[in-house]
Amino acid sequence: MIPQTPGVHPAWLPDAALATLGAVDTVVLGDGPLVDTVRAEVAHAATLRGGEAAPGRLTLALLGAVPDDAPEPVLAAIDAAAGAGLGEPHGDGLGEPRGVGLGDPREAAADEASSTLGDEGFVIVRSGTPQGPTTTILAGTGHGLLHGWFHLVREGALAQGGPGAQGARGPEGTSTSTAPGTSSHERGELSVEVHSPAHDLRVLDHWDNVSVHPVMGQVERGYSGGSLFYDDGSLRPDLGKVRQYARLLAASGVNRVALNNVNVGRREAELLTTHLDDVVALADAFRPYGVRVHLSVSFASPVVLGGLATADPADPGVQAWWAQAASAVYAAVPDFGGFVVKADSEGQPGPFSYGRDHADGANMLARALAPHGGTVHWRAFVYDHHQDWRDRSTDRARAAYDHFTPLDGRFDDNVVLQVKLGPIDFQVREPLSPVVLAMPQTRVAVEVQVTQEYTGQQKHVAYLAPQWTDALQARPWGDEGPAVSDVTSGRIRGLDAAAARTEAAASGTKDSGAGAPRTAGGGLAAVSNVGDDVFWTGHPFAQANLYAFGRLAWDPTLTAEQILDEWVALTFGDAPAELRSTVRNLLSGSLDVYEQYTAPLGVGFMVSPTRHHYGPDVDGYEYTAWGTYHFADRDGVGVDRTRATGTGFAGLFPPELAQTYESLDTCPDELLLFLHHVPYSHVLHSGKTVVQHIYDTHFAGVERVEEMLTAWEKVAPLADPDLAARVTERLAEQHRSAVEWRDQINTYFFRKSGVADERGRRIY
Repeated sequence: MIPQTPGVHPAWLPDAALATLGAVDTVVLGDGPLVDTVRAEVAHAATLRGGEAAPGRLTLALLGAVPDDAPEPVLAAIDAAAGAGLGEPHGDGLGEPRGVGLGDPREAAADEASSTLGDEGFVIVRSGTPQGPTTTILAGTGHGLLHGWFHLVREGALAQGGPGAQGARGPEGTSTSTAPGTSSHERGELSVEVHSPAHDLRVLDHWDNVSVHPVMGQVERGYSGGSLFYDDGSLRPDLGKVRQYARLLAASGVNRVALNNVNVGRREAELLTTHLDDVVALADAFRPYGVRVHLSVSFASPVVLGGLATADPADPGVQAWWAQAASAVYAAVPDFGGFVVKADSEGQPGPFSYGRDHADGANMLARALAPHGGTVHWRAFVYDHHQDWRDRSTDRARAAYDHFTPLDGRFDDNVVLQVKLGPIDFQVREPLSPVVLAMPQTRVAVEVQVTQEYTGQQKHVAYLAPQWTDALQARPWGDEGPAVSDVTSGRIRGLDAAAARTEAAASGTKDSGAGAPRTAGGGLAAVSNVGDDVFWTGHPFAQANLYAFGRLAWDPTLTAEQILDEWVALTFGDAPAELRSTVRNLLSGSLDVYEQYTAPLGVGFMVSPTRHHYGPDVDGYEYTAWGTYHFADRDGVGVDRTRATGTGFAGLFPPELAQTYESLDTCPDELLLFLHHVPYSHVLHSGKTVVQHIYDTHFAGVERVEEMLTAWEKVAPLADPDLAARVTERLAEQHRSAVEWRDQINTYFFRKSGVADERGRRIY
């Protein structure tokens, strides 16, 4: 049975999204829990048929489960997949090809294909027959088969007329996608595509508290109601919605979930021991859709939970305690994923208390998990949160770099260093953290924030995928070098990319990372935006951010617009075209709108400390210990992070990028105030002065929000009434807040600079 909770929005898996597949005669071959999930999906889709079956046939099969007397198109699909999809360059989307010729025995071909696809890959073979088109999904595991099914769901939704449907096909057609991780080949009348994830680890971190915290609440930085898992101290008795959530995550590409807040309280710490049964129940809810669970643990657990006198990672008793705790978890949850750790950060305990470093702490935990195949995600969000605001030599932006890069090469293989996308804290505009690029001997994951702590807290429309694609697809070593996603995927690690770029330049080719030997990458991680809200994410349109994270974790070469097309087609596929188009237009460019009316030119923060980072307070953090300053005075604004006269942060990047950031002549306008302190009269590349840019963008941002309101009002009657009411209410709040941002920012800089708006608009 498909998990569906009455009264809860179906997000990107409404029944309408399955209609195309439901009309096709389908057979599933294979056994196992995830294959049973695929069968349930197929059976549910078939109930939506509503008429005669469409011509053709769809087969979803485990490679080892196809009988010798299977229909000829299925047998031909195995041969074609082995000969074309897996035996040609980059066929596995992971590394060096391992080919199988068409002349090999079919069993050997199936074994080779299964090995090459890995745990989650799949092959799509399409052909035409006298009886109609046939589509065959082949996979070595149930995980791969499930991902193949959801791939066809996306195709079907796009083919039904969603945005971007041009060129898309349903299960009877042929996709032309050729992104890395996907190969497409034509062999006679057969079309073969091979799909596999770029990242093995695609982790969604929940900052949920089991008990309601007096400051953080039930979910830290949560804007979607209470916890999906817990209710004021206990596990929720009905986990039906969690099972529905697992289905949504699998359909987007997420395969791991951390169940609790990284700021681990006593009750949350007990999930490791006395409340392990809660973890078992949640793992059981996620498992049918192939999603594995992780736990955030307190480094002080041996003291807090075990009664030991120390948590020193070098202490044999501490090591034995963690080994026993890990063994107990795996005895209860055999597919447990591992630990997430926030240590020596913002007051959380860590190895520093014992004269040890981060590698000592992470490796001790990694060795407890290693016999069971578990992973430690060790967060790199470490800085001095007791900084003296008078001291301009201390720079929070470079803290993680200074802490961790000297440790490169010392972390065990099952340690992933989880690094926030930007060097400060999930701001709307920051440079990429240089830590990601500077640790070639360490598995590095990029962490993004799906929950909108600094981007409108799910009261504002802010589609975040453009921020993530800009970072993952950036080529910090130059246009001929590899992308950031080649580091996170394990195609190439950190500074090894410099050598790759040199080799690519010598051969006259662009290095894409594809075909490079693939090691275990750190993957992607994200902070979830989900709660017990009926729309999952507070603002219905914030669902697009959750979906986008999963899709980019699977394939970081996708564009933000492609992902948006998919989400709209899936979520609003049976809605009038005018509504679909308007929703898409509201989301596309919405992050730019948010940036226009908030902190300018990459300076960051300027948010309210007393309202949990919501709304403007330009000097709210300026004289605090948190290291988030803008240094505005009567003459200028911005943080000098140059090598020549500042903190040196600009020099932590690969040479060409460091040179770009160092010079005012080449520094991108959008990062200017993050990297330089400049006078208000400084002229941007746009030709405007800094202060006039601030005035213009803040007036323009409010105007664009007003346009969004008007556009939504026209189509709101076409939407589900509850969804329409929620969006209308949120857009009204976004407009109110945008006006407040505009007036406070413009007034602040007018009073600081004494420079009037050249267009004479009202500033207070």
